[in-house]
Amino acid sequence: MATRQKTVTRQKPTSQIEAPKGKLGIMIPGMGAVATTFVAGVEAVRKGFAAPIGSLTQMGTVRLGKRTDARAPKVNEFVPLAGLNDLVFTGWDIFEDDMYSAAANAGVLEKELLAQVKPFLSSIKPRKAVFDRNYVKRLDGPNVKKGKNKMDLAEQVRADMREFKKTSGAARLVTIWCGSTETFIEPGAAHQSVKAFEKAMTQNDEAIAPSMIYAYASLMEGVPFANGAPNLTVDLPVMHELSRKNEAPICGKDFKTGQTLIKTILAPGFKARLLGLSGWYSTNILGNRDGEVLDDPGSFKTKEESKLGVLEHILQPKLYPELYGNIFHKVRINYYPPLGDNKEGWDNIDIFGWLGYPMQIKVDFLCRDSILAAPIVLDLVLFLDLAKRTAELKDIGIQEWLSFYFKSPMTAPGLYPEHDLFIQMMKLKNTLRHLRGEELITHLGLEYYD
Repeated sequence: MATRQKTVTRQKPTSQIEAPKGKLGIMIPGMGAVATTFVAGVEAVRKGFAAPIGSLTQMGTVRLGKRTDARAPKVNEFVPLAGLNDLVFTGWDIFEDDMYSAAANAGVLEKELLAQVKPFLSSIKPRKAVFDRNYVKRLDGPNVKKGKNKMDLAEQVRADMREFKKTSGAARLVTIWCGSTETFIEPGAAHQSVKAFEKAMTQNDEAIAPSMIYAYASLMEGVPFANGAPNLTVDLPVMHELSRKNEAPICGKDFKTGQTLIKTILAPGFKARLLGLSGWYSTNILGNRDGEVLDDPGSFKTKEESKLGVLEHILQPKLYPELYGNIFHKVRINYYPPLGDNKEGWDNIDIFGWLGYPMQIKVDFLCRDSILAAPIVLDLVLFLDLAKRTAELKDIGIQEWLSFYFKSPMTAPGLYPEHDLFIQMMKLKNTLRHLRGEELITHLGLEYYD
């Protein structure tokens, strides 16, 4: 009887990745609930009295090779990520509260936990912010930069970055936007090139929002930038150009936390089983600063655009017109102060199955917005720093492999985004496998039955 020759899997070349030497500086525009929960959490984990639950970089694993190989190292052992003890922080905010006061005011974390990290949080004071009420109408504060034009403001932010790097001893920097949702803006002539953008800044063009000034400043300094809000910010030709030119990776937009997280879990399941969908009604009630900001129609429009695109891209109605060609999709966000940073996402989902018979699913997600967002912030800053140190990633601009973390993932122009949470996870882990020269996982499985 002939014996089957065993197939030898050869390891592919490993991508060149610089070691994460020295401190990593995390710069955060918007030192509110999300930012303070993130920083307080990092310090609590560093001190050993809390666990980094929800963080793929800290608790996740990557399967390598066959299931029978039993190889599944932790993510932070598989790729060279910055350690939590190497992180240093700064930020900008329109309010003058240090991070401890801001965290206490946000009301996300218990007083006992905050007391344990109070010395560290109290040491982080906000820098004066770039802010304009025309873009966030429901907020105002005294800690705001003044300048002759928007270019001047951008130069002030760049100076802040250089000063922070010097005084903190950081070897590398990453910027992550944790600020409020700005009013809806569409791409225009001012956003098409660096020359046009810089001219528009000197002319105080209203097409240049504050978040874009932070993004411009970061990319000009060669610093990676992640956009945690649904703002236009880096979804612009000028930012793509700067990102590639200055080897400053970008990703965004809008952290995928509560209701949209549930949608990207459930909708792929409906599609996989070819169950039809006639309607999806979503209501959110929240009482934090984010809810106050979204009470403004302009800011809500920006958020609505981010939330509504998810189902269409997952369900692909053009491919499945009988199942998903006539969906009524409604999203509501209501400001309700008593909830504070807690949020209730209520979904009524009308589906239909065999022979068109209707069924309903109702989901009531009582979530904590900042608790869900904080580990996303941690993962993004560590992965962006990895991208900056990786020859294959640092000059490509958009890091689509980080789509897993966003409601509206960035893609190359003309390419539709992948919203399916499980495909996004496969994309992320396969990217890590590729960088380390490991075989990509396809889940074909036929090799077990040779």
